[in-house]
Formats: sequence, structure tokens, C-alpha cells
Amino acid sequence: MTRTLRETGREKTAERLLKSSANKFYDPEVDIDWEAPLVEGKHYIPEHRCTLYGTPLWERLTPQQRIELGKHEVASIATNGLWFEILLMQMLLKEVYKSDPTTSHAQYALTEIADECRHSTMFARMTERIGCPPYGPVAWRRRVGKLLPVIGYGPAMYGSILVAEEILDRMQREQMNDPQIQPLVRMVNRIHVLEEARHVTFAREEVKRGMANMSGPEKSYQRLLLAMVSHEITRSLVNPAVYKAVGIRPRDGYRAAMNNPHWQRTVRYAGERIMQFLDEVGLVGAPGMPWWRRSFLVGEDR
Repeated sequence: MTRTLRETGREKTAERLLKSSANKFYDPEVDIDWEAPLVEGKHYIPEHRCTLYGTPLWERLTPQQRIELGKHEVASIATNGLWFEILLMQMLLKEVYKSDPTTSHAQYALTEIADECRHSTMFARMTERIGCPPYGPVAWRRRVGKLLPVIGYGPAMYGSILVAEEILDRMQREQMNDPQIQPLVRMVNRIHVLEEARHVTFAREEVKRGMANMSGPEKSYQRLLLAMVSHEITRSLVNPAVYKAVGIRPRDGYRAAMNNPHWQRTVRYAGERIMQFLDEVGLVGAPGMPWWRRSFLVGEDR
């Protein structure tokens, strides 16, 4: 364990977030009515946020099939989010392991891990409740993901947390008050949005602190790692297997989705705020730009 000099600004942020966590948190086991019936005809995500929206494959689907595809896509997003949150928890635990546990900073990191445990359980229960498989990432991505807690640290680690959380956050904010969306999904979105706001504040402060005096090869490594992880985040949101639920061959559905301008704009919209922040602190740049462009988070002109 390393006893660290307590940084006043860092500790004040952590103390404020600890108080906020104590005053306002949710327990999905109590705060969600898991026995409430699903509402027939309600969507699980807005149609214009479905990966195939606007494609010839979409035009061939019936209204009911479009709802069904949205249901499986939200389950894929939730179970991929769960997988990534588990990786992030491992990285945070690694930071706590080498920190002074008496600091507010370390204690808030543990509090965030507790939040993420509840969120992961919530995503899993929602997926089961709506009757979908636990898609998660494709097999090769799950294997490669094991490397992230080993090679991830510093600004790229916290930046990865931000990309994953803020992409979900922006999509969920749009949907949590939408009356056309299933009440269960709206409540899951609302809980996640309200609690993730603290996590975002914590991670943004760590990114700014870590990037303050960074230059040279280390900065290049942080940029490349973050760009590669962000690419995997956006490409893994929807498992190709979801398309089987509506009679579309997974390979065909995934290819159509990745080439779909509507879906690419959705990803860009979801990542707009976090990309502006990452650009401002110097984490968006060479040698990671090819990965950023393939992620759909930046345009081809960058």
C-alpha cells in the first residue's frame, strides 16, 4: 500500500461525492417493481436509435419486429455495459489496492465500485425480465477485454470509464422520460443516469489531473490506448446475434448497422459531450486517430 500526500482539491471533490452518494442512491432491488407487467406496444428504445433504422433491412420489418429488435438491442447494450463495468471495477480496485484507504479519494473509488455492482445487477435483471439472452460481447472481444485491467492506467483508464459511461448516459437521458418507452426500461435508465453523474465528475477530475503535465511517449500511449478502447466500446454495443431475433442473418445485420449513416450519427451524438472534453485535455490525437474515426466518435475530416 502506498501512503500518498493528500491533495486538497482531489480530497474535496471526493468528500463532496461521498456526501452526495450517502444522501441519494438507489437500490434496484427495492426501487424497481420487477413484477410489473411489460406494456404491450411500448418500445424499448426509440426507433431512430435502432442500429438498422433507415436501411433496406429496416424497411422490411413489421412494426412488431421493429419493437422486438429494439428489445434485443437494449438487452445487448445493457449486457455489454455490464461487461465493461466489470472491467472498470477491476481497474478501480487496482487503483485502490495501491492507495491509502484512509483518503476520501480511495473511499469514493470504493463507493463507486459499490454503485457499479448494483448497476450490473440491475442490467442483468432487466435483461432477464424482458426475456432476452445475456448477449454481452462476442467471444473474441471478451477474451481480449481481459487485458484492459492489466494495461490500463492513468488518464486512459479514466477516459475509458468516461467514454463508456457518457455514451450510455446521453442515450439514456433522451429515453428516460419518453412515454413511448417501456416503464421498466425508463426506470433503469433514470437510476443509471442519476448515479453516473457522480462517477463522471470523479473521472473527469482524474483525467484533467493526469494530463496536466504529460507529454512525449507517455502521452502517445495514453492517446492510443484510449482510442482503441473507445473503438471497442462503440463496436461492441450491439452483438450481431440480436438480428436473429427478427430473422436477419447476424453477419448481414451487423454489416448493415456499421455502414448505416443513421447509426453512425447516433454514436456521434451519444459521444459528443465526452469527445469535446477529451479533445480539450489533449487525449484525442495521434497516434490514435484511425481508431477514433472507425469508432464513429469523430468525423473522417479529423
